[in-house]
Amino acid sequence: MRETAPPRQLAFDLPLDPRFGREDFLVSPANEAAYGQIESWPDWPDTVLLLTGPPGSGKSHLASIWASRAQAWTVSADDVAEARVPHLVGHGALVIEDIDRAGSRDEAALFHLLNLARERRCPVLVTSAARVDAIGIGTADLRSRLRLAPQVAILPPDDALLRAVLVKLFVDRQLVVDLRVVDALALRIDRSLARAREVVSELDRDALSRGRRITRPLAIAVLQRLGLAGEGACAELD
Repeated sequence: MRETAPPRQLAFDLPLDPRFGREDFLVSPANEAAYGQIESWPDWPDTVLLLTGPPGSGKSHLASIWASRAQAWTVSADDVAEARVPHLVGHGALVIEDIDRAGSRDEAALFHLLNLARERRCPVLVTSAARVDAIGIGTADLRSRLRLAPQVAILPPDDALLRAVLVKLFVDRQLVVDLRVVDALALRIDRSLARAREVVSELDRDALSRGRRITRPLAIAVLQRLGLAGEGACAELD
């Protein structure tokens, strides 16, 4: 008799609400300077702080921690328009997210906002995936204003942070995995928290569709499918 493959379950991409509380932020040498600067508020040396770091590094998490402490509004950089500037600055502290990704950003409005915030002593946290000179700001005045602002960077995660984040991502999804799975992933993926989220999401979806628990061989198989496992990983599936 032919063996039939077990039926696959439907895997639904249900949105997960990331936990952005202070107690959920994992501090390591890669981000301790940025975390310390956020914690030092309101004793900032300037009204504006530029927080940089690669995608998925924890900028939004830190911004959320600060917004909670400072009772700040949060707005995307491409949502800052000239008509909204007095309204945004008039309500106290402000987070401006992703100034590097704002393809349609109103640079004149952003410059006006930063000037008005300085005038009214309104603290502003600006997040970016890259430093000022690398994000293509065409307005010289805005570029100069951001260059003069204090800056703090989140560095790519070290091994300890990457492993801790992988564990947290599995826990957030209520998944129980052996630490050997975490070690296998940490050894093979690039040092990126965004990549860690992608891989854990794919593992969760794959395990659910197959009706299997997440094992080390399954993890390596998923990494191979994503093009993230080395050629020698094939032997580990046997």
